[in-house]
Amino acid sequence: MTAGDLQVLLLPLLVTATAIVVLALDLMLPGDKGRPIGWIAALALVGILVASFFVPTEGATFGGAFVGSAWSLYFGRVALLAGALGVLGSIDHVERRLARRRGEYYALLCFSLAGMLLLPGARDAVLLVVAFELMGIPLYVLAAYGKTEVAPEGGAKPPAAEAALKLYLVGATSTAITLFGLALVVGAAGTTELVSLLGDGPLAPLTRVGMMLVLAGMSFKVGMVPFHMWVPDTYQGAPTPFVAFLSVAPKAAGIAAIVALFVLAPGDAAGPWPKALLLLAAASMVVGNLFALPQHDVRRLLGYSGVAQMGYAMIAVAAGGSEGLGMAAFYLGAYVVTNMGAFFVVHAVAGDEGKADLASMAGLSQRKPWLGIALLVFLLSLAGIPFAVGFWAKLYVFMAVYDAGLGWLVFLGALLAVLALFYYLRVARSAYFDPPAQEGGVQVDLGLKLAIGTCLLAVVGMGLWPNTVVEAAVKAAAVMGG
Repeated sequence: MTAGDLQVLLLPLLVTATAIVVLALDLMLPGDKGRPIGWIAALALVGILVASFFVPTEGATFGGAFVGSAWSLYFGRVALLAGALGVLGSIDHVERRLARRRGEYYALLCFSLAGMLLLPGARDAVLLVVAFELMGIPLYVLAAYGKTEVAPEGGAKPPAAEAALKLYLVGATSTAITLFGLALVVGAAGTTELVSLLGDGPLAPLTRVGMMLVLAGMSFKVGMVPFHMWVPDTYQGAPTPFVAFLSVAPKAAGIAAIVALFVLAPGDAAGPWPKALLLLAAASMVVGNLFALPQHDVRRLLGYSGVAQMGYAMIAVAAGGSEGLGMAAFYLGAYVVTNMGAFFVVHAVAGDEGKADLASMAGLSQRKPWLGIALLVFLLSLAGIPFAVGFWAKLYVFMAVYDAGLGWLVFLGALLAVLALFYYLRVARSAYFDPPAQEGGVQVDLGLKLAIGTCLLAVVGMGLWPNTVVEAAVKAAAVMGG
């Protein structure tokens, strides 16, 4: 391995080093002495994110198995931002409920983040599977952390064991399906290189079956219909700060990998897969929005909303071209800050009792006015209302899909976006017009304030000045040959 190879892999190596340092500090600083560990992890991730703008990481390594490009760098920055926000938003929760395992918590999150940094640049089937598992296995453990939480006085432990079991079983099943499918495809192609897996001619029946299985397995990972049933249960049962990270970062990395495997296939091989992605995307938009309507737990509502949001991103992916892929990348970047912000507000309101139903949101604008404003902005962005970043994200996706000749999908997406207004505004109505369910303000610790404030600034800032991020997303898509 040369210095050039190390430079291409600089971001995942630095994140892995952060995980190891966090574990070492946890051993050396027992008890209350370890309180700064969360802040150290957050600062390290912010530092790596800043370094990504100054240190070149382009090139290929390990015989082309990993390719550093504008595409992998864009999604790497999205993942690093999500990781830094995830750590910041978790600090108060970890210190109050998981202090004995603080080092493990942050280390597992960093190891998962390292897998996410490898996925967008993976160009070999073996590395693709390894990166998916490096991303996924720590998430199974983190989802179960609520099982060992110290329940506060008057509060109850969340059903974390059930949430973690469902996530693990779905993850294990999706991995098995993906591996079986890849075995068929690699056996037929005689290579593990992604660019050569499908060839440039008509697909053999064995290859078609294998790729269908791979698509099903990856759809499990990103929570698309009909492989989405783990999403609302896991979001409701796992620790909410962790769910904020789980709801966005793995999905963005997974979609980046789907693009490399399905959308960029050469020649006739590309034919059936965009159509299959369109069907999954349309089903996700419909089912996600319809099932979100009757929900009373805000975490489940955001879970089904997330299924629908992945559908919107995927229709742009299926549209293809630099415009479609670029708008999908921009959409995912906007979704990260919007959805994480919404979950952080829910976590702040739920507090030690862990209740996150509509009744718990009642009177939030009176109990904590700035938190009520933040929640409203995040909800309007998720709904696609001007001039939050979610508006531009949906608009640009619809423009790309329309230019690809898929006007019916634009009509369907716009209709469902109007429908989504109903359940988003139900939450806002509770926060602004219902009388407070309990007296007293909402306690928000410093880390959570910084996480919510950063998300709020990003949503408003990108809503007013979206061009910089849009240009970066389109540049990243152009590198992929769109």
